Amino acid sequence: MIINADLHLHSKYSMACSNRMELPVMATEAAKKGINLVATGDCIHPKWLAEIKKYSSDDTTIEIDGTSFVLTTEIEDKRRVHHLLILPSISKAEELAERIAPYSNLEIDGRPTVRLDGEEIAEIAHDVGALFGPCHAFTPWTAMYAYHDSLESCYGDLTDKVAFLELGLSADSDYADRIAELQDLTFLSNSDAHSPWSNKLAREFNRFEVPDLTFEGLEKAILRKEGYKCVLNVGFYPQEGKYNESACIKCFRHYTFEECEEIDWKCRVCGGQIKKGVYDRVNELADYDEPHHPDHRPPYLHTLPLAEIIMMALGHSSINTKGVSTAWNALIEKFGSETTAMLDADLEELDFVDSRVVDGIRAFREEKVIIHPGGGGKYGWLELPGQKKKSKPQKKAEKEVSKKQQKSLFDF
Repeated sequence: MIINADLHLHSKYSMACSNRMELPVMATEAAKKGINLVATGDCIHPKWLAEIKKYSSDDTTIEIDGTSFVLTTEIEDKRRVHHLLILPSISKAEELAERIAPYSNLEIDGRPTVRLDGEEIAEIAHDVGALFGPCHAFTPWTAMYAYHDSLESCYGDLTDKVAFLELGLSADSDYADRIAELQDLTFLSNSDAHSPWSNKLAREFNRFEVPDLTFEGLEKAILRKEGYKCVLNVGFYPQEGKYNESACIKCFRHYTFEECEEIDWKCRVCGGQIKKGVYDRVNELADYDEPHHPDHRPPYLHTLPLAEIIMMALGHSSINTKGVSTAWNALIEKFGSETTAMLDADLEELDFVDSRVVDGIRAFREEKVIIHPGGGGKYGWLELPGQKKKSKPQKKAEKEVSKKQQKSLFDF
């Protein structure tokens, strides 16, 4: 069977998360997106684990209105590197919590910070039968490649037990497949969502071929056993990220790596710190000038949440306008889910909505959008081909959105 899965998000018990991050809401919104398997997130937080138990039918099965959940948690180590753990059962989550508790107060935050390094976390994860790997591995904050130059530097003797690498919103397969040590790993593209709504949950997701909707089935796909595997990664263009190119964190002026080295990473305009971008960091780590995709690597489709594509196509300033909502709801009602409308439906079947929306979806499917890279903490942005210049009110609205977005340095 083919499933869509978002394997990294958070609960209402994580900092800076919506109080609507509750399992029934997540299940409903996942169904609208076309996501079959959703991470619980935060499964070693005591209050959240108690809520998970209420919705479970046994030690391994959590299903609400047709949406299945898999137990997961994100853990920050003592060097600020984030790790994703996927667990086989509630009892194993309890065992993990017991093992981690001496090194952190698990009640403070759904994503705990622990007094352990990556190898020590990996050892515990392996002992409880969890799949583990680095989260959003390339971002300049809280990521493995922000603090380490290799998997071995982070995971030591447990390196060969790493099951996957999560690309994060700042990287894609082309970036990661320039690094030789990652050739055998399965790449995950997950949302790291802090709210359940359609522009956050499953804004990045994975399509897997699995034998069934169980931890064991997912494990076979991630480890590529018995012919099961990831068949598609779906996510953002890396250039949309806040830290794609090296840029000043005060005035956002972009610099080449050579310029940064010449001026000692201090902006020549305002004197602010220049933050090294993911693109330049990948170049530092790269073993290959071009991506070397192994045979098992699936395609990576760059896209946006459907509401944002509709917003761009119609030239609106928000995903909450009546025009965007009307088109989004019509597509979901017709095709059953966002992923079907966005990825799978024949374009000819979309002719009941504005032709600009159809052209927008086509542009993303064919990867013909115009990209303006981000950097220094300011998001990049996209244009659809042939799009008219924005009006002054639209530009003003985008500036206000940008200001709000920039307040969160850790929105990966």
